Amino acid sequence: AVDPLRSFGIPIRCLTLAEGPPGIESQRQADLTIVPMLELAAAQEDAAGFVIACFGDPGLHALRDQTDLPVVGIQEAAVMTALTLGQQFGVIAILPPSIPRHLRAFGAMGVLDRLAGDRALGLGVADLADADKSLAAMIATGKRLRDDGANVLIMGCAGMARYRGPLQQATGLPVVEPTQAATSMALGQIQLTLSHKLQRIDHA
Repeated sequence: AVDPLRSFGIPIRCLTLAEGPPGIESQRQADLTIVPMLELAAAQEDAAGFVIACFGDPGLHALRDQTDLPVVGIQEAAVMTALTLGQQFGVIAILPPSIPRHLRAFGAMGVLDRLAGDRALGLGVADLADADKSLAAMIATGKRLRDDGANVLIMGCAGMARYRGPLQQATGLPVVEPTQAATSMALGQIQLTLSHKLQRIDHA
């Protein structure tokens, strides 16, 4: 997903959290990743910024407390990007239990009035490796969200990245892949020395 962004001159490293589950499908799983994620981030002494590449943005605010470097969550970035591409956004979730987590986050962000719908595929994170099953379900769900009034779609899991192009073509709507959205935002903040903490600007 981030390969198109590697030409900007800032190295991009994709790290996997060894202590994490194969996929985050519940609030409990998300919360259990926070402490090891903070430890992994602290070990990256040469980092210029961080992207949390799980659509639940687990530990986003904790990591912002820990560092003065830019920290971007893919859910937050995907929503912000979608709001620039259409009036109403639709989210393709993995499983039905994901939707309440999304709605809590969207409520905190104050964007529920721009949400056309949030629909689940009924597939777990591991199931997304099955290209035929996943793409067909995503296209069907995307079209239902289009009928709900969505004029931009958000892929609600980093594991969906490979399907962005075919989904966009099949639905005729712009599709936001969240890791691309977050990485783009993080690269811009790094280049502009922007961060949630003013100390980073003072040190620049």
